[in-house]
Amino acid sequence: MDHHTSGQHNQCSHALSFQWLSFAYQSLTEIPYETILTQKDTLEVLDLSYNLLDENPALLGQLERLSTLIMDCNNYTSHVKFPYMPSVTTVCINKNKINNLPVFVEEIRQKFPNIKILSMMNNEAAPSYFNGGSLTQYKDYRQYVISQIPGLEILDDTEVMEKERAQARKTYGLQQSSHGIRKRKEASSRKHTHEANGKYCPRAIAPGDSNGFIFHLTSL
Repeated sequence: MDHHTSGQHNQCSHALSFQWLSFAYQSLTEIPYETILTQKDTLEVLDLSYNLLDENPALLGQLERLSTLIMDCNNYTSHVKFPYMPSVTTVCINKNKINNLPVFVEEIRQKFPNIKILSMMNNEAAPSYFNGGSLTQYKDYRQYVISQIPGLEILDDTEVMEKERAQARKTYGLQQSSHGIRKRKEASSRKHTHEANGKYCPRAIAPGDSNGFIFHLTSL
């Protein structure tokens, strides 16, 4: 397939090397790895926006110099699996089909350890004025993401302020710490019960037990 590409010429490399490639508005259903990977030694910005993509971008992990990944307006869900990409500092994945915030944020945190800018506007998991979310939901969303990705400098179109970062740690950091302590106590209690009775007694699930996440966040 003859894909449209565009880019800024890398003056330090040979004539066919690019720092930036765009495959936007191509109605692609598959990532054009054949073209992309020819630029793996020089490519810094990759734009795959406005397509029909939903496949896990596994081979993008070969782009060792990539700093910006743009995947706006595709069909990616919360369960997308990225390769480990420590060079990437900016991820744009606006207007996809992301509806489970904890699952998606954990994937971002693990696979992009040096991320500074994350934009995921117009996804169900990112409530805002633009998609019918309330102010409370918007603030909760921001605090949760900021608490999970401490190095984040910009979330969506808004800079992360130190006051907001401190509030995020207070709201979610303490909650998760308390949850971890509670789970350890429960595990110890089950162990003693097992030793005393010679069999395992399942724990009753308490109302509100959601693995440390607020319910309205996981259902967005």
